[in-house]
Amino acid sequence: MQFFEVVLISVGLAMDAFAVSICKGLSMKKLSLKKAGVIALYFGVFQAGMPLIGFLLGKSFESFVVSIDHWIAFVLLGFIGFSMIKEAFKGDEEVNDDIGFKTMLILAIATSIDALAVRYYFCLLKN
Repeated sequence: MQFFEVVLISVGLAMDAFAVSICKGLSMKKLSLKKAGVIALYFGVFQAGMPLIGFLLGKSFESFVVSIDHWIAFVLLGFIGFSMIKEAFKGDEEVNDDIGFKTMLILAIATSIDALAVRYYFCLLKN
């Protein structure tokens, strides 16, 4: 894979974390430098760590997952789509200053799971 392709894939994978961090900042009453740093740290660590985890999982579970990987993707994307539709009809916009561990962990994992999946996929392609 060429350097330019890696950069394009990296930028594409980071767009969801960028969008969520902007939305998180906009949903706060008052954004401080400390809160912005915490948000950036969570997303940065997970965006960097998930490809490594994907590589390790790809090497470890390749024989188990290859036959059902498309179904796993279908279920995960279906769940995410259903949750998005449900949230759209809720219609409750609220101010949310919470940057606690649980909230940020869920957001960081949700925005970086695609980096894990892409690295896992490329690990399988090499074999």
